[in-house]
Amino acid sequence: MLGIQYPVFQGGMAWVADASLAAAVSNAGGLGLISSINAGTEAVRNEIRKCRELTDKPFGVNIMLQAPNAEEIAYMVVEEGVKILTTGAGSPAKYMPMWKAAGIKVIPVIASVALALKMQAAGADAVVAEGAESGGHVGELHTMPLVPQVVDALDIPVVAAGGICDGRGAAAAFMLGAEAVQVGTRFLSAEECNVHAIYKEKILKASDISTIVTGKSLGHPVRSLKTPFSKTFARMESDPSVKPEDIMAFGSGALRKAVQEGDVNGTYMAGECAGMVTRIEPAKAIVEDLILGAERVIAEVYAMIS
Repeated sequence: MLGIQYPVFQGGMAWVADASLAAAVSNAGGLGLISSINAGTEAVRNEIRKCRELTDKPFGVNIMLQAPNAEEIAYMVVEEGVKILTTGAGSPAKYMPMWKAAGIKVIPVIASVALALKMQAAGADAVVAEGAESGGHVGELHTMPLVPQVVDALDIPVVAAGGICDGRGAAAAFMLGAEAVQVGTRFLSAEECNVHAIYKEKILKASDISTIVTGKSLGHPVRSLKTPFSKTFARMESDPSVKPEDIMAFGSGALRKAVQEGDVNGTYMAGECAGMVTRIEPAKAIVEDLILGAERVIAEVYAMIS
């Protein structure tokens, strides 16, 4: 449907997913994605054009629909001839007629069966079922129970996301009925990923208990690495004397600070699988590890049960 070689999506991580990373993943046979949260609409347009210079393979754009410039981005991707979109943080229904008329494949990120059904009814070509193990904005359900329930409910393809870091996770997702996997945290360690060196260092040093979810009481739960910043945010959130607007102000711009500056007061978003990321390597090696690892695991399991 998308013209890609391998069923591997790179997560459209805000402030992280740029042309360099997207092109590297697409050149490796997966689907690279550019984030729409990259310093404004024109900056995203420039990343799209740069990506076309770096690859002749399919790539897409991830649109966060609650972003202030979401409508501008929605029209801009049509102008730029983008053919694949993933969406999050809202419903893309109002843009669907325009996008479908432009021949764009639309793949919303969902966190429940109910939302998945709404997206199918709105005309989505597929959905990304993202479990709460993932980094960044998370829902309530986890990947293992979420994916098969979404697969059973829909007639369109399902991409699994959340906690998938290697071939074992990819194989498990395929066994649950997913037709592709979306991976974010593992690609933070790609050579072509332009996050600050401190961000990569923190990912490489992470363990199985290195993440925390904050913002749940504010209606915006986010999973990130445990840092002095995230721990302070959690304390503020649990203190009834602290106003929600003060907490939001404290967290404003924190992801950009982490990605671009390696600031101790930044939000280092990462999934629960961060402890499995052990080395910096090319995006091509990551894609190959996911696919070849899945093939190996599936063959071993078949031999075991046959």
